[in-house]
Amino acid sequence: MKTEIFEALGLNRRFLWEAPINGHSTEGFGAFLSPPEDAKYTPCHEANPAHGIQRGSVSKIDSWADSTIYPGTRRDIWIYQSAQLAEFNSEPDLMVFQDGGGYVDQSGPVQAPAVIDSLVHEGILNPTIAVFVNPGQVEGEESQAMLQRSLEYDTVDNTYASFLLQDIIPLAEGAAGRTVTRDPSRRTIIGISSGGICAFTAAWFHPESFGRVLSHCGSFVNIEGGHNYPYLIRTTERKPIKAFLTSGENDLDIPLGSWPLANHAMADALTYSGYDFQFEFSDGGHSLCHGGAIFAESLRWLHA
Repeated sequence: MKTEIFEALGLNRRFLWEAPINGHSTEGFGAFLSPPEDAKYTPCHEANPAHGIQRGSVSKIDSWADSTIYPGTRRDIWIYQSAQLAEFNSEPDLMVFQDGGGYVDQSGPVQAPAVIDSLVHEGILNPTIAVFVNPGQVEGEESQAMLQRSLEYDTVDNTYASFLLQDIIPLAEGAAGRTVTRDPSRRTIIGISSGGICAFTAAWFHPESFGRVLSHCGSFVNIEGGHNYPYLIRTTERKPIKAFLTSGENDLDIPLGSWPLANHAMADALTYSGYDFQFEFSDGGHSLCHGGAIFAESLRWLHA
């Protein structure tokens, strides 16, 4: 009977926003991506390393297609290595970025490699290997690519974490010729929007592998069940995860949910269950502008 009601209400079907609903259409989506309030945010000053700071290297793998977890997909991957790795006698820190192209872009809102250089010089981070991973691409129309991204990022299970552990981290270690640390407190996973909930999901299922989470405008809404996280956090024994979450007054508010409210609900649940976390709520939109402005601050807090 419950299943019949579930299906009668359409709760078994993925919502596709193809036509206006309750006066809202996809034409208004862009307003959340670049609201006027975002204009004041600029990359943190650590994105411009001071003179004399050693700069790491970034190599790119175009259209990597050897995934055992997501066969038939291709994706671009960038691998960063701190300049100090050669003389560092311990295992380096690890960072994994979802939607990696937006974070590695040297003229983008975050400019992560430069910030990592600054924080390694400062001693906040050990010499680091960072891997910037784009979502998989499959043959077909652009809409199919978005569905693949959602399949990878929004699904609340351990499939994507397995992809990182079995495919991506060994790939990065092989490229660097170094084994990264196994200490979860030195392994940080980062992403925006669906990539933000993806980062939290990877840590949720594998806290022994990812102990630090940075979620920018995380999609903790009803896409693939992510709206259930506050309940899960409140009813599951606390996990050894330290998290930094962001959202803003002008973050997404669409049929799938309100990102500001969803992130506030996450913060309330994390407080209730005694997690070590930080929640920064700005007036920004659904972008990396605010997250980039506080990126160094976020990493300092996560690694304090």
